[in-house]
Amino acid sequence: MEQKQQPKLAEEMKKMEYEPLLPAELSLIKWSIGIGVGSLFILYFLSKWLFPGGH
Repeated sequence: MEQKQQPKLAEEMKKMEYEPLLPAELSLIKWSIGIGVGSLFILYFLSKWLFPGGH
């Protein structure tokens, strides 16, 4: 019984063509990063306000 060799991820990625991101994808990435950073600041200041002894 022969086993088929699984293609390696690196080899498959080298074969792929470059695809630029669509404007909608760029917008989603920017919004996600913005919401993430904004949430960190909000949670930091909220914890500073609610638990002042921990800072």
